[in-house]
Formats: sequence, structure tokens, C-alpha cells
Amino acid sequence: MNESGAASTPETRDPTPDGSVDVRRALISVWDKAGLLEFAAELAGMGIEILATGGTAAALEQAALPVVRLETLTGFGEVLEGRVKTLHPAVFAAILARNNPQHLAQLDLLGSRPIDLVAVNLYPFDSQAESVSLRDAVELIDIGGVALLRAAAKNWERVTVLCDPSQYGSVTEEMRQAGGVSEETRRALAAATFSRTAAYDAIIAGAFAPPDQPFPERLTLSFQKIAGVGYGENPHQRAAFYRDPQPATGAVANATQLQGKELSFNNIVDLDTAWGLVWEFDRPAAAIIKHATPCGAAVQPTAAEAYQAAQACDPVSAFGGIVALNAEVDERTAGEIAEIFTEAVIAPGFTAGARALLARRSNLRVLECSAPHSAGSLRGAERRSSPLRGFEVRSVMGGLLAQDRDGVDLDESQLQVVTPRAPTAEEMADLRFAWKVCKWVKSNAIVLAHGGATVGIGSGQPNRVGAVEIAVKGAGDRARGAALASDAFFPFRDGIDAAARAGVTAVIQPGGSVRDEEVIATATEDEIAMVFTGVRHFRH
Repeated sequence: MNESGAASTPETRDPTPDGSVDVRRALISVWDKAGLLEFAAELAGMGIEILATGGTAAALEQAALPVVRLETLTGFGEVLEGRVKTLHPAVFAAILARNNPQHLAQLDLLGSRPIDLVAVNLYPFDSQAESVSLRDAVELIDIGGVALLRAAAKNWERVTVLCDPSQYGSVTEEMRQAGGVSEETRRALAAATFSRTAAYDAIIAGAFAPPDQPFPERLTLSFQKIAGVGYGENPHQRAAFYRDPQPATGAVANATQLQGKELSFNNIVDLDTAWGLVWEFDRPAAAIIKHATPCGAAVQPTAAEAYQAAQACDPVSAFGGIVALNAEVDERTAGEIAEIFTEAVIAPGFTAGARALLARRSNLRVLECSAPHSAGSLRGAERRSSPLRGFEVRSVMGGLLAQDRDGVDLDESQLQVVTPRAPTAEEMADLRFAWKVCKWVKSNAIVLAHGGATVGIGSGQPNRVGAVEIAVKGAGDRARGAALASDAFFPFRDGIDAAARAGVTAVIQPGGSVRDEEVIATATEDEIAMVFTGVRHFRH
């Protein structure tokens, strides 16, 4: 029997020889009404019957579009304040039935007919759960919608499933042009649907995770593709750029590219380092990054002065670098940046004059991004919706590592002056600055600073004295009177000896070596003020 009670004959939905399946009946149940009326009008114009649930049906009726309310099929309205409205055998059988006489005969007994297209988008748990308590957030967990999507995707060989308004246009265009939906399209839509429901469930699981257990036994990651990347670190490596569905405020993945060529894999890695470094500071700061490590950084009264001071640290390496500033870029700053070849620049804003000047460098990538939260502040509700909020991961063969982001700053109460001579106020300011920069330099890391700017950087060395020698060589005469930061302790006195020969007058380091007394004695001999932090900042 059909819905009207009259006898009916089983109807088949056999694919055409090319695998296309026509659509005669659609079910629409959407939270996000974007594009809904245009989509439904397209379907109705092709003679497709539309079934819809409460809010969706009301929107279509108000627009005078033909629609059959779902309760006509199920025989009951919504119950439990809308918690149950689609969970009914007549609905799911109509979606899950295959193209065989037995299934279609059972559909007839249920008073139903096949549904060929399902368009559903879900309650906005992922976008709204952060702003409410978990008790209230559970009301945003979609049950029926997820079930409809999974059922339709499971039966992709016959059913077309759409989980996002962005899919409406291409599918209706294909239906108009080809008279149906191809096998290739149906399969791709099913894959997108299962990805969507997996991401939805992962976000919900993250919300339920106990706050004191940040690393779940099963870590489910789901990221949205932003764009293809031309290639990875090297031309023979394929690559793509993905965004956390709930990225932290001010993340590079959320930046807006205002001009320039497509971002490369290496550009993105360098931008992330540069952006994190400049937001260590409250004053105007600039950083220049090459190969994921700083080649210059500075804090100064203005953005232009900060950039000039950062660039002066290593002008050779700054060529082709990535520039980040934590202050609006004005015309003067833009002019300084445009003086040399730069791959990309990122800042929280650009004046009109700066935009016009940078536009002359048509290939220069210019990105605008809001200020980020500090990694250490990402707790509670802000972490709820994403299993990686506040964490970073690194892949290894056969697995991955996850850890807290390094959001630890200097704890002034824990600083320990270990030499007879304490740093002067000026030295201490440079030690604090160098320490913040050192956190973003590849280990083994040594940073020399003077006057709020780096003057020499040694990075990525297998021994610490080698890193010191590179830093002091790069600094030259500017090493005299400079402050030195080391990301980890000095295992031998040789690093301090090299610093002393170059004229370094103050050192900040974690301490903790079995040879600390020897290192302290060496600093004392050379009248170097030394401060222990008790904190290490390895960056491998």
C-alpha cells in the first residue's frame, strides 16, 4: 500500500548503463537554511517530490514551494519536544531499500516508496557548544540527522546524500544536464558525508572528555581541507592544508590572504613559527623566519623600527624570508619590507597605504590574521570542542605524538641569579627578550640580543658550543655587551668560554647540568651575570 492507502506496484531505481541514478523523491531536513529555497525550487522544477521535517517544511510552505510533511509518511508528529521526528521504519526503509523486488515489496507493506536523495545538515554542536554548559550543549547533539546521513551514505549506490549547502548547486546542475546523479558523484558525496559525521562525533567526544584527562585513549582527528598545496617540502611530495574544525582564535589556518601567490607547504610552516613568536610580546614586535627558525626578531617602539632591527640581525638570511608583525603595518613599515625579496608577511592589519605599496609586489603573499590566544590560556570551554585545542601533534612512522603546546613563560619568582654579579636592568630586559625568542629557535638554540633585538642566532646544532660559535660569529662586534639565552643547560664550560671571548656579559639558561658549578665558576671568572630559569625550551 502507498501513503494514500491505495495498492501500488514496486518501482525500481536501476542505474543507467553509465551508473547514473535518477531522483524522483527527496527528503530535506536542515538546520542551516542557507540555499534551501533555491535548492528546493530546483528539485520541484524537475518534478521531484519533496518530503521535509517541521522547520524545513515550514520554510518551504512559507515560500509556496510544494512539500509533503514527513508525518504524512510516518503517521505521527514530533515527540519529546522534537527529539524524535525522523526515527521511523517507513523513513529509513525508504532510504536503505536496495533495488530488488523483496525490498520494494516490504516498502509497499510499510506504505512507503524509495527516497532517492537525502539533504541533511546537523545541529550546530561544533559552532555553539563552546558558549554554553555541557548540560545545555547536549541539546545540540543531532541524533536523527546523523542517522539519516549515515543511512543514505551506506546506500550510496542508489541514494544521493548531501550534508552541506555548498553541495546543492553542483548536484542540481548535474541532474539538469545528465538527468540523474552519476556513480562517481554519489560515491564522493557518501565519502564527504561519512567524513562529516566522523568529525561531528569527534568534536562531541572531545566535549565529554574529562578536563583532567587531556589525552584520550583513542584520539580521533578530523580536519577540513582548506586548499591543495602545490607540493610538500620538496616537489616530489604531495601535500594539502587542513584546518581544525574549531581552530584557536588567531590561528594561521584562519588567516585571510589579501594578495600574492598560493601559499606553499614551507610558507605555512614558517608563517606558523613567525606568528607564534611575535605574539610572545606586548610591544610592537617583528620576526623574520627561514626554514622554520628565526633569523631575526626585535621589539621596538614602532612596527617599522622592529622590522628594521630584526632584519639587521642577519640581512643575508632575511632575503626570501617570512615576516610577521604583531602590530598594524603602516606605509613606512611596508616600504621597509618591500626593499628586499620577501616570501610572505602576516600581521593583524594593514593601512590602505601599506596595502597599495605591497600590491606593487604582486607575488608577495600578504596575510591578515587576528591576535591569537596564548597557548597556556586554552582550557575549559575553549578546549571542549576540539581534541587538539591547546595541543600539537607530530607524525612518526606508524603513529603520532601529542603534547601540550609550549606556552610556559618566565616565572620571575623562580629566576635564580647564580653568579656574584647580577644582571643590570638593561641586561635583564635583553635576557627576557632573548629567552622568549629562544623558545622558537631550533635546538640546540642560542640567541644573542641587545637593545631589544637579536644580534646573533645559532640553531639546530648537535652540540651547544657549536650553536654559540655560530651565534657569536653572526653577531660579530655586536656580541660585545650582548645577552645570551640558551634553550637548555650548558653541559660543559666551553660554551661560556666562547661567549666570554666574544664579549657577552649576561647569560640566561635553565640550569640543571651535573657541571653547573663549573659553568657558574667560568661565568664568574669572566664577570658574566648568569640567571637560571629552571625551565627548558627544546624545539626539535
